[in-house]
Amino acid sequence: MTQPMMDAVPNAVSKRKASSPWMLVWQRFCQHKAGLISAVFVFLLTLLCFSAPLLADWFGHDPFEVDFMARFEPVSETHWLGADELGRDVFLRLLYGGQVSLAVGAVAAFATAILGTLVGVFAGYFGGKLDAVLMRIADFTLSLPTLPLMIVLAAVDLSKLGLPESWAQGENASFIRIIVIVALFGWPTTARLVRSGTLSVRERDYVKAAIGYGASPWRIIRRHVLPNVLSPVIIATTMALGGVILLESALSFLGLGIQPPMPSWGNMLQNAQEVIWQSPGLAIYPGVAILLTVMAFNFLGDALQDALDPKAGQ
Repeated sequence: MTQPMMDAVPNAVSKRKASSPWMLVWQRFCQHKAGLISAVFVFLLTLLCFSAPLLADWFGHDPFEVDFMARFEPVSETHWLGADELGRDVFLRLLYGGQVSLAVGAVAAFATAILGTLVGVFAGYFGGKLDAVLMRIADFTLSLPTLPLMIVLAAVDLSKLGLPESWAQGENASFIRIIVIVALFGWPTTARLVRSGTLSVRERDYVKAAIGYGASPWRIIRRHVLPNVLSPVIIATTMALGGVILLESALSFLGLGIQPPMPSWGNMLQNAQEVIWQSPGLAIYPGVAILLTVMAFNFLGDALQDALDPKAGQ
């Protein structure tokens, strides 16, 4: 083999690697500067929030312990963002609140994605009466006044539904309740996206060939349908994350979401409304955190949409 031909082999391999589907997705994603900055922001915010216990040990503060001698303490080396009306460190409570808000957003968005994907795949692949029934349920759910119903459901006393009193009044009850409510009302959008993609994939030649060879519906769904409908699900889930965080904050602000002593950005805003003139920062800090986080997830969703769209590079 001559030298030019030997040099051409690694070049061809490198070009093949550079043109792999995931590499092209990464290159398109990197071209979206706002999305790239948002991804870094979300990563650092998540890392910082879930490092809150370590930071609490380092500062020597317990963000849940009341200290009336430190009420409304200003920003200092001891309290980076000051202290609240009960003398608790605002910076650490902001991080603990971020843990809850991010966890609620992530779990609720993924639960919605899983439920919507299952409904959309079954409706699109099997069709017929199953499709008609599932899509009419989706239409009915979409026609409901979502926010008022969510407020009503969030205000329901779980102990009156037969659940144990200890569980209904527990710290995790409000967390699980919001996840269930969001999943119940959020799945139709994902289901419609997945159903549309499934209808398109079902008519392709390789799927018909697999059916002709005797492949079971479950194998076809697993090997051919799901990989082809994941892109819109990923995009929809990422964009839904910001919406869920905003919804949780609104419900917590109204006193129907995450309940104290568990902090969240929403109930921090609720606590701040009575002392906003004495310490405006108590409202500004969680408000800015919600604003930046929701914007970051929206930009991240836009970037993923551009990166995962095969037509973006044409």
